[in-house]
Amino acid sequence: MKIGLMLGANAGPEATLDGLVDFARKAEAKGFPSLWMAHIFSHDAMTALAVVGRETKTIELGTAVVSVYRQHPMAMAQQALSTQAAAGGRFTLGIGLAHKIVVESMFGLSYDKPARYMREYLEVLNPLLAGEGAQFQGEIFKAAGAIDVPDAKKPVPLLIAALGPVMLGLAGREADGTATWMTGVKTIEGHIAPTMGKAAQEAGKPTPRIAAGFPICLTNKPDEARAFIGETLTVYGQLPSYRAMLDREGLDGPADIALVGDEAALDAEIARLKSCGVTDFIASILGPDEGDFDRTVEYLASKQ
Repeated sequence: MKIGLMLGANAGPEATLDGLVDFARKAEAKGFPSLWMAHIFSHDAMTALAVVGRETKTIELGTAVVSVYRQHPMAMAQQALSTQAAAGGRFTLGIGLAHKIVVESMFGLSYDKPARYMREYLEVLNPLLAGEGAQFQGEIFKAAGAIDVPDAKKPVPLLIAALGPVMLGLAGREADGTATWMTGVKTIEGHIAPTMGKAAQEAGKPTPRIAAGFPICLTNKPDEARAFIGETLTVYGQLPSYRAMLDREGLDGPADIALVGDEAALDAEIARLKSCGVTDFIASILGPDEGDFDRTVEYLASKQ
């Protein structure tokens, strides 16, 4: 199991573009295999990772994740291929549906038939990511054309944020795996991995990646850290899709899913992630005290 770091999910030392580049260089020097950037309401994730890609050499760069409702699949493919070129073939595109409240209340778009939306989106996106032309006419999307980015390594690897069986089937058949958040070990082992793995096997594809994001904090004050994480991430316990995953896990909220404690406690938690089928642990570092971030980074670096 690889251990990567999350960018852009919370305010931190990487909050500016210069900060992102500096953080990425340091993470690469410490041996981290990957950096994953959230696309929320700050820097455009792919634009930022394109800049980071020009300033690093070996580290994988991925989005976790970009909403498919933000742009047409041809535009998404064009940006992904351009980011892949900038990163020298080290970019992985993670996409997802986002949430009804975001799509309807903030974007002003319809969230009707989200699974169909994603299914048709992939009909256009996948051939373009492979450097082929797209010819498709569906209920939602129409596309006819190709994108020529000759210096982009193809196909661009693709992960789909998936929690329910329909989306997990798409992630297994049409992508290289999934990126999860607010999804616990029991749910990954008993639901995510087998459902997606079965779809991939039936499609003749290799075992898919499971890039699982978890809050984490190295601390000797676990109760304080959990309270801080719970307060900071309250909204994620209220969004229906994440709420369903927390309920499946039998947890009250985001604080309960976090990896919190001293080195021995975190060693045990990381071992559980590996044993349940996680291929990529995306560490979202979050703690109440000054120094929590840096100490947690150093701890994770020691596990590379």
